[in-house]
Amino acid sequence: MIPESHWSVLRRLCAQLQGIAWAVTGSVGLALQGVPVDVHDIDIQGSETSVYAIERCFAGHVRQAVHLRASEAIGSHFGVLEIDGVMVELMGGLQKRLPSGAWEPPIDVARLRHLVEARGLRIPVLPLEHEYEAYLIMGRTAKAALIKETIDRQQAGKA
Repeated sequence: MIPESHWSVLRRLCAQLQGIAWAVTGSVGLALQGVPVDVHDIDIQGSETSVYAIERCFAGHVRQAVHLRASEAIGSHFGVLEIDGVMVELMGGLQKRLPSGAWEPPIDVARLRHLVEARGLRIPVLPLEHEYEAYLIMGRTAKAALIKETIDRQQAGKA
């Protein structure tokens, strides 16, 4: 379930980020698409260029400036905003390390995202199928299984 505080921030993001290619990912993106997950922060994914543009749009809310950050599994241009007490993590040009050790190319968020309508908002999210594959690559198999269960349940409901 998405807390009320997060809906207020989602409303602000949707209003201020028109014309920027971005999508909600992580727990909020999953919850918006019916996956039963606990929600803490809001994760935003975009291109390298778009996360710097988002940072400029919310310049007064920057908690950690966008910068290049890489771990063993993930690399991105990463930053953190705090809007009305809600943490918003920005990830631009995100790449995941494949089992072969190579880095996958960043996804084209503008092409891949789709809109979810909720509470009068049209919120860009990454498809569950993409999220499922991403969680598998990151080795987060329990979350991947939960996403897969939701995909299967939704497809069975359409049959």
